[in-house]
Amino acid sequence: MSEEQEAEPAKWHPLVEPDEAVIEQATTRGVVLLATDKRMAVVDGDRMALDLPYHRLRRIQFDIERRRPATLVIVPESPADEPQVISVQPDEYRQVADVLVAVGRNLIETG
Repeated sequence: MSEEQEAEPAKWHPLVEPDEAVIEQATTRGVVLLATDKRMAVVDGDRMALDLPYHRLRRIQFDIERRRPATLVIVPESPADEPQVISVQPDEYRQVADVLVAVGRNLIETG
């Protein structure tokens, strides 16, 4: 995680369990994406929009288009959990990509 990311005010810190480590985080348009060693979380303002262990994620899609913000779609395995659709500006691609790499590695490990 970069020093800039660590310096951000983090309303989500109380949401991280004492035995849990944040691997990567990104902020895009006020939405915080977290990859921990146990789960993926999306915090939208004061609302926990998504909080799932890796085995409950079905699909993540990151679409980049010319002359438009990218779209990140996170689809849970269960229809009861709300999919997340997040707009990502070009200057936020690196941070978001780092979170997605961490999530991808954890998805592989959890089978």
